[in-house]
Amino acid sequence: MKVGISSPIVALSGRRPEWEQHAGPAELVRVARAADRLGFDFMTCGDHVAVPAGIARGERFYDPLSTFSYLAASTRRLRFLPFVLVLPFYHPLEIAKRYGTLDHLSNGRLILGLGVGNLEEEFDLLGAPFADRGPRADDALKALRAALGNRVVSYDGPYFSFENLVVDPHAVQPRVPLWIGGHSKRALRRAVELGDGWSPAPQAFRGPTPELLRQMLDEAEAPADFDVVFSPGGRQDPIGDPDGVLAMLETARIAGGTLVNLTVEHQSLEQYLEQLEAFAEVAGLDVEAGAPHLD
Repeated sequence: MKVGISSPIVALSGRRPEWEQHAGPAELVRVARAADRLGFDFMTCGDHVAVPAGIARGERFYDPLSTFSYLAASTRRLRFLPFVLVLPFYHPLEIAKRYGTLDHLSNGRLILGLGVGNLEEEFDLLGAPFADRGPRADDALKALRAALGNRVVSYDGPYFSFENLVVDPHAVQPRVPLWIGGHSKRALRRAVELGDGWSPAPQAFRGPTPELLRQMLDEAEAPADFDVVFSPGGRQDPIGDPDGVLAMLETARIAGGTLVNLTVEHQSLEQYLEQLEAFAEVAGLDVEAGAPHLD
């Protein structure tokens, strides 16, 4: 079971520990370097341009492209997951060029988390159409697949069309993983038909229970190599409750998860890093032997 981290610092809400309010680039680099050394698979960063004041999901959102470009130079194998890019906010070629450059600079460590979006106020602010966001996103996914990883690209669809355009630099992965967000059956169908994986929201944010997740995957007949990101219902405490960590990983496996998006119990940066160390030991992650403790 691969495990990534739901990154601290980059997004804040009232539920985040106090230390994150005052943390910045130096602390974020320490987290990324520790996750890299300890064998965590990915780290996340959300994507919001501007949100209404006082919104429950929080008001701080680091820009994922800037953040990951900064962290790529400080890490070796950690992958980068924007979670999620709202497809109707962008032209597919915009994503292919900007995030393809990130994949180029990081030597193929990009995963694209992509979603349809549901915050209508943000759509209105950016002048993006809201009513047809579903079919527009579907066409964007097809166009994006045609453009990623290629220098000369062409595509013709109902919303997007381009022919013999050069994207240079571009993604170095022959097939950048596309993980689709959303917790509905329609989101899962979109992921199976047009993506490489599905990343539903945690149960606390209307995501499916483990039992429902298993049922939905069985009904969707997802392919064997299809990735499913399991988000535990709460924060894990590998120092205080290692058995609970093992039980969570088994729950994820039974539910059909292939990766876990981890949050841990912590009240300080030092405790956060200690929890990552403990989790890596309990879960048997591929800790980089002999690597310097850059964190």
